[in-house]
Amino acid sequence: MRMLTILCIDDEALGLQVRRAVLERAGFQVLTATNGKTGISLFKENRIDAVLLDYLMPEMDGGEVAITIRNLKPEVPILLHSACVDLPHQVLNLVNATLAKGDGAETLIHRLHQVIEETKPQSENSR
Repeated sequence: MRMLTILCIDDEALGLQVRRAVLERAGFQVLTATNGKTGISLFKENRIDAVLLDYLMPEMDGGEVAITIRNLKPEVPILLHSACVDLPHQVLNLVNATLAKGDGAETLIHRLHQVIEETKPQSENSR
């Protein structure tokens, strides 16, 4: 069974490093990007199983990144990981789930597994 690859996109470098360490310890392969443009390039160049996406970023916010990802590969789950409490409905409609940045590592790993499992094709879920 191949290792699942998570793409983390967040402009906060320290938070990105921490999430990478947490997710790698949980058995994921992790790619990181500190902005939307780099994240989209990584998304195009790699087999990504899920995206962990910040909302508030300079130049290209999480909503714009989510639109691009949905246009490229709509089946890839997106977990919006944000400190914002009042996210626009149009952004919430683009993602599979949301997670507050203050939630702990266990919750992050659980939610990530949950969105990946929920978006698997039915044939894979029944194995």
